[in-house]
Amino acid sequence: MKTYTTIKTLVFAAIVATTFNSCVKDDDWSAPEILCNNRFADPTTTMAAFAALAPAATTGNTYKVPVDGAPVIFDAYVVSSDENGNFYKTISFQDSPVNPTVGLSLEVDKASNYADFPVGSHIRIKANGLVLGWDRGTRKIGSVDPAYAIGRIPSILLTRYLSGVCNGNNRLDIATLVPTKLASLKDASAEKYLNTLVSVDNVQFAKGEVEPINKTFINYIAGVGQDTDRAIIDKTGESSIIRNSGFSTFGSKLLPKESGELTFVVSRYNSGFQMLIRSLTDINFTKNRFATGIVGGSAISFSGSFTENFESYPANTSAPFFNNFPKYINYAELGNRYWEIRSFNSNKYIQLSANAASGSIHTYYIVPVDFTAASTFAFRVNVGFYNGDALKVYTTNNYTAGSDISTATLTDITSSFTVPKTPASGYGTLAPAGTYNIPAALTGNGFIIFKYEGANPGVTTTVQIDDIVVN
Repeated sequence: MKTYTTIKTLVFAAIVATTFNSCVKDDDWSAPEILCNNRFADPTTTMAAFAALAPAATTGNTYKVPVDGAPVIFDAYVVSSDENGNFYKTISFQDSPVNPTVGLSLEVDKASNYADFPVGSHIRIKANGLVLGWDRGTRKIGSVDPAYAIGRIPSILLTRYLSGVCNGNNRLDIATLVPTKLASLKDASAEKYLNTLVSVDNVQFAKGEVEPINKTFINYIAGVGQDTDRAIIDKTGESSIIRNSGFSTFGSKLLPKESGELTFVVSRYNSGFQMLIRSLTDINFTKNRFATGIVGGSAISFSGSFTENFESYPANTSAPFFNNFPKYINYAELGNRYWEIRSFNSNKYIQLSANAASGSIHTYYIVPVDFTAASTFAFRVNVGFYNGDALKVYTTNNYTAGSDISTATLTDITSSFTVPKTPASGYGTLAPAGTYNIPAALTGNGFIIFKYEGANPGVTTTVQIDDIVVN
């Protein structure tokens, strides 16, 4: 009896299984399937030709691919990944694993898409019934949705439109993507690169993102991660932002202070470009930080005896004031204020103030010196509208001209000089700050550095310097 029951059960299970398989064939769009199944016929068009059907963004219109028309099928390669939470229910893809000509994104009401379509997946899209167009700055395809220009494809319908392409081993074909190498962040901020994978070398997070407080990839409010923009800058001085999702798994990690190569998917929200990384492996920052905000320094010469009274430089009577000194480095590390030539009573000097600035101002005036030959150093100083100490003076013999100042060892010698703390209103008079005796142990080529450190709101004192003398 027991044996009979077992046989009966097995026969019933086989019948059910056969019936289920028959149902799958009749209603295959809603059944689970192996994604690598070459579900669709060969491509009938290229992705570039299909993308070109999108109406101009300025029209606000979309193009609906006819449901019952001729099949519209094209191949593509996945460039995004939601494995680390920085892409949400979105798949970005381009038309070739190398040197792509176009990129698109598709929104689907499904998470963990990386498990089915990892980076590099060769996919085939049948677009009949989908909508193509521009949505909030980027070109997308999606479902018809009365509430949105381009809707998310319901997860249960995804396989109706998208399938993996099998290779000769009956497995998903996964290509090795080669990011398009671009010379600058400005080059990356171009419509033709939207939704494609690119890389830019000599990139770093902006100084304000890592100093004085080293920020994390995202901000948290009451312990909840927020979508966060972090500023990046390249060696050409161009800037952009990295957009990080509040759900990114690396959100609590500190931003790297170094510089190097950055790989990202180009995105745009309305008119603003925002770049998206897939994971921290897209950040290959292994080099020292480079300096940005440097003016001058094209004719540096180290000397142990000289006087700089600034009389040889032009003094403009109104902004922009002269700030390009070939023999010296004028370096705005934070903010965009520089030491500038000013004139009063036919006397020229350099001046800097944080008055009416926005945020912190850290600017260095860097003077090359042959410390072996030099014995003393002196200058004259004046302040105006004093509301706090803004001037610091340093020596260094390991700063490399043009590099980030944070890579150098600075010796603070400010206390060797007398810097006025008045008047609170109006200006004082240029007067000797004192003489610094250069230590015998300080030798070789190096620099004397004047640093203005202020902020608005905060210390906005005006500082004037004249008659720098090295003997």
